[in-house]
Amino acid sequence: MEADLSPGGGPPLAPRPKPFPLAGTPPGPRCGHTLTTVAGPDGELAGAKLVLFGGATALEGSQRGDAPPASPGPASTAGIRLAGATSDVHIMDVRTGKWEKMAPHGEPPSPRAAHAAAAVGSMVVVQGGIGPAGLASEDLHVLDFTDFDRPRWHRVMVSGAGPSARYAHTLALVANRFLVAMGGNDGKATLSDAWALDTSEKPYQWKKISDAGDMPSARMYATAAARSDGLLLLCGGRDESGTPLGDAYGLARHRDGRWEWATAPGDMPMPRYQHGAVFVNARLHISGGAVGGGKMVDDKSSVVTLDTAAGAWVNQEAPEEEDDWADRAVSQCRHAVAAVGSYIFIYGGLKGSTLLDDFLLAEDGGGSQMAICDPRSPTWRQWLDSAHGSQDGAARLAEAAAEEAAAAAAMGVRRVGAVEDLRCLDEEIDRDASAAASSSAAQTPQAQSTPQSSTMQSPGSTPDSTPSTRDGGDSPGSVTLQMKQHYALANQRTPPTPDVRLYHRAVVVAQDTPGNLRGLVRQLSIDQFENEGRRVSMGTDSVGKPQRTPLFERNAVDPGVHKIVLREFLNPRGWKPSEDSKFFLDAEQINQLCDVAEQILQAEPSVLRLKAPIKLFGDLHGQFGDLMRLFEEYGTPSTAGDITYIDYLFLGDYVDRGAHSLETICLLLALKIEHPKNVHLIRGNHEASDINALFGFRLECTERLGEQQGIWAWKRLNSLFNWLPLAATIEDRVLCMHGGIGRSISKIEQIDNLQRPLTMEDGGVVLMDLLWSDPTTNDGVEGVQPSPRGPGLVTFGPDRVKEFCKANNLQMIVRAHECVMDGFERFAQGHLITLFSATNYCGTANNAGAILVLGRDLVMVPKLIHPLPPNMPGTPKSPAYGEPIEEEPPTPHPMTDTWMQSINEERPPTPPRGRPSNGSPSLAFI
Repeated sequence: MEADLSPGGGPPLAPRPKPFPLAGTPPGPRCGHTLTTVAGPDGELAGAKLVLFGGATALEGSQRGDAPPASPGPASTAGIRLAGATSDVHIMDVRTGKWEKMAPHGEPPSPRAAHAAAAVGSMVVVQGGIGPAGLASEDLHVLDFTDFDRPRWHRVMVSGAGPSARYAHTLALVANRFLVAMGGNDGKATLSDAWALDTSEKPYQWKKISDAGDMPSARMYATAAARSDGLLLLCGGRDESGTPLGDAYGLARHRDGRWEWATAPGDMPMPRYQHGAVFVNARLHISGGAVGGGKMVDDKSSVVTLDTAAGAWVNQEAPEEEDDWADRAVSQCRHAVAAVGSYIFIYGGLKGSTLLDDFLLAEDGGGSQMAICDPRSPTWRQWLDSAHGSQDGAARLAEAAAEEAAAAAAMGVRRVGAVEDLRCLDEEIDRDASAAASSSAAQTPQAQSTPQSSTMQSPGSTPDSTPSTRDGGDSPGSVTLQMKQHYALANQRTPPTPDVRLYHRAVVVAQDTPGNLRGLVRQLSIDQFENEGRRVSMGTDSVGKPQRTPLFERNAVDPGVHKIVLREFLNPRGWKPSEDSKFFLDAEQINQLCDVAEQILQAEPSVLRLKAPIKLFGDLHGQFGDLMRLFEEYGTPSTAGDITYIDYLFLGDYVDRGAHSLETICLLLALKIEHPKNVHLIRGNHEASDINALFGFRLECTERLGEQQGIWAWKRLNSLFNWLPLAATIEDRVLCMHGGIGRSISKIEQIDNLQRPLTMEDGGVVLMDLLWSDPTTNDGVEGVQPSPRGPGLVTFGPDRVKEFCKANNLQMIVRAHECVMDGFERFAQGHLITLFSATNYCGTANNAGAILVLGRDLVMVPKLIHPLPPNMPGTPKSPAYGEPIEEEPPTPHPMTDTWMQSINEERPPTPPRGRPSNGSPSLAFI
């Protein structure tokens, strides 16, 4: 089922919430509670839980259901008082749809309602609120789900000033790192202050956000939701006079540490407060709310969606009869909202003087993430039948079952949480750790028997992980309680090293299959670095001017072909090769894509100056399936991915050899147009017409576009290749290029001085060395040597690398160009790294593919994928012996096109480093 589009082809309409069955032990009627999503132990949505905390389970006093709680203090007869406030915890297993009431270990927060909560990794953080005794304290309380079966409450001690005791405020996690609290009421006045707490720094303290642009006015009962790219959106609320607000503000953090508020253009379709809001990808979904005078928002405006990518508000689809709007409305306030994947859950609330236990569910992805549900669950079956009809519902359950089977067949890959373990915030736990460490040092029996002395590891960490913190240490691994006293306090941290270094462990996607066909790469275990190095800002432009929040400054490029390409191809989980080899764009559309991309490339220098954090990709060679796998496993350059946290740099050789060069280059150009400041492309030796005419790209264009259109598109793309930048520096410490320094390059300025557009003939020996040279076979071979690639080409030794780095004040060179068995390989004692991202190059090399992730601390982590096994005859253990193995989804093998296979057989590739070339240089015939 596809999402309904707005009339005129605009963004999809707001999805309609429909009742979801209550199963197990549901929370019962309540309002003023919070609902938070916690992902599964490995970060997977299929294991997600909804955590409902607190709220008021009874009402007394006035019938004005939209009025605030009475101010704390002596009982008063004015307004309405929330009675029966609770500190109960109810959890719904999303997969089964079943609720249960839990009693976590530790001391729970006091009973409260109108509090705020946010998910931080496997934790739920609760702050503020109001209860029978008045305002709750300003302390942070953490409900820790590291052990899903044994959750535990911790109280977080924060030093210094912070948001005072308050209720009706907002709390959200911004940029996967900062807890931001804003507004509310302290029992005396409506507040406008905003505070941020950095969860990666200790001692933990709140810092007030001030002088930060267009600050929001004082408000309470607003909503704050964080988009996946780090933007916080504050919507609605009620001002000091009780007037509902319809404005919106965005909050972003810049690379230099500045916070910036910006007013969003346009207002909500109807001002409101006590509503619910949650992001699904780039769409903010708002439900319900009050408008004052005991009234709720009208039925037509009760469910609205802000599509931040399109910059437009959309409503639900209008019913055939005007009277049917009531059936589509969410006519309540003080409810709670949470999202799991593309599904939006709404629980409870208040309507007039009636507490509700309604449980609603809407989907904003066409059921694209059915794997979160158990196809055998009665609750999901019932909801799917009512939402889509029994026939469509059965089809969706079958799809979910197929996804479940496919997931069970593959080895699970550990996903990291959003931020570091917030258990480290708990001062009481730290004291226990210190005591346990001291006892352990004295080797007392008590230390060996104390539970707190055990090692506390993040999920998926290995026993030999080196203890560290986010701010220092060698490893982004877990921290033992014994070591916390050495690492936790700020004056005991080791400052981050300024040197660029390759981390000593790599992340590997393990893909065990029957027959163990994929064990080609060493099993190396780290996977916490990616989030640690993510950017938490919008950055600055080339002249140092702060960049504005992307939501409020639309892309200057008119919507065009690149949007079509992104919709078609930027789908890491769902992409599979077309059964028809015909390419979906025609030559004119490719020309339009090139025209827009070329304008952006023309404005860039020959040597890009980039900042960390950044991901580096090596040769892709038309193996589009590998690019999709790397995006799926390690982050996607999209609004719903990590593009505003981290840049992407591709080191050339996008075409030739593989069967999907058109998909590869068109997607990369579309990404460059969509994110011109975050996606960077430099030139490889195959981005030249005389080379890609021989190694497959020209043939692919004519085979898939037709002879005339194919030749025309091939020429147009090669004309664009002449404008590609030639190298890039990162933090002035790392130089990235495709080939190497060869015999002729001694200063970066030589590359900078090459004027584009540039053909191979015009570039001379500098361009030849830059795109074609390789390191010598090992560190023992120095100087400049002839290259086995062919006449006129050279290799360069480790002495050349070290001399070049010293002369240019560099610490490392990263280059591509050569297939290496592990996807990356060190040279010159680690001063040079070769990176190759295509697996099983040309269908024969059996190599792994890799990317490098360079964090803000300039630690570089390799992240690997295994080659996929070929379709092969079944084994005696196969379900159907003698029949081909059916893969789900079909494996995008690079050698499925016979015309490309014949190219590679006629012109074999250079062997991976370390393998003999059988005496015949692969380019001798050129």
